[in-house]
Amino acid sequence: MPRHDLLCSGRILIVDDEPDHVALLESLLRSDGYESVRGITDPRTVTAACDEFDPHLILLDLSMPHVDGFQVLELVHERAAGFGLAVIVVTGHTDRDTCLRALAAGACDVIGKPFDSMEVLTRVANVLGARLLHQAVRESNELLAQRVAEATRDLQEARLEVVHRLGRAAEYRDNETGLHTIRIGRSCEMVAKAVGMTDEECTMVLHAAPMHDVGKIGIRDAILLKPARLDPDEWEVMKTHTHIGAEILSGGRTELLRTAEAIALTHHERWDGAGYPDALPGDAIPVAGRICALCDVFDALTSVRPYKPAWPVEEAIAYVRSASGTQFDPELTEGFVRSLPEIMFMRDQYREPDQPPSVSATLDGGTM
Repeated sequence: MPRHDLLCSGRILIVDDEPDHVALLESLLRSDGYESVRGITDPRTVTAACDEFDPHLILLDLSMPHVDGFQVLELVHERAAGFGLAVIVVTGHTDRDTCLRALAAGACDVIGKPFDSMEVLTRVANVLGARLLHQAVRESNELLAQRVAEATRDLQEARLEVVHRLGRAAEYRDNETGLHTIRIGRSCEMVAKAVGMTDEECTMVLHAAPMHDVGKIGIRDAILLKPARLDPDEWEVMKTHTHIGAEILSGGRTELLRTAEAIALTHHERWDGAGYPDALPGDAIPVAGRICALCDVFDALTSVRPYKPAWPVEEAIAYVRSASGTQFDPELTEGFVRSLPEIMFMRDQYREPDQPPSVSATLDGGTM
């Protein structure tokens, strides 16, 4: 936009108790191309005028009844401080002390009365141009920040989508619906909330836990889909899915992938140190891995697998409670029990086609 057009778009408010002075300034400014000029002679209406007219520049007299110019400067100080509103004092009192006081109170410039028309137009153009430029830059920065935020959000959503699809790709190897990964993520989030983890940590396990079995991509179908118990050699191969998953996810630069790597590696570790692949005990197991271990076992027990039918929910809950302190972290087990109503409701939303609803069952102290 050319400079002249930018200036002409500025809104100018004249505040002076002398109607003749107001009329003179209005005529002068309009003749120079300014389209939005308004004058008021009662300084008590300045706040209302600013709210309605939203000026960029005020031409302000100092000596006025009821509310003098210094009081007006105080009233508009908040607007002026944000570069959205500038004030030029137009006064017959041009002694040094008055001018310094006006400038200290927030005025951008001081013009003496009687004024020279060219001086007024030049100073108005300088001050208004600077304020409009500041506003244009600020709005441009805000728009840029908004676009950056939108692009960042889109990128984050794209990353999460890829991550979730990676988890579901592994799950489709032995579960054609892929709903297990959704249930694991949401149940891990619920347990994390129940034990007091931060919102950020809860969100992290929500998105990272669905990748816990990504290593199954590297397990051949003859073992992964075997409709019977695995023999010892096959079981050793199956256990390698933890290392395979961690390797797939290794080297990630984001906290999400680092958390997912830890979960993939440790979600079959046990609280008593009898798990795999590294026999880590207790707190040596990352908390995200401990949470996923608990939720994964419960979901696996209550779901159909090629080698077993689904357990009744009551039996699965009893098993989880009995394994507290051996297979599972006791504190997390209690958090899981407290979360059972929400977990069961969520499971009904994302249940497998062959899984009957369970939400109608009542929970009482962790039993059903």
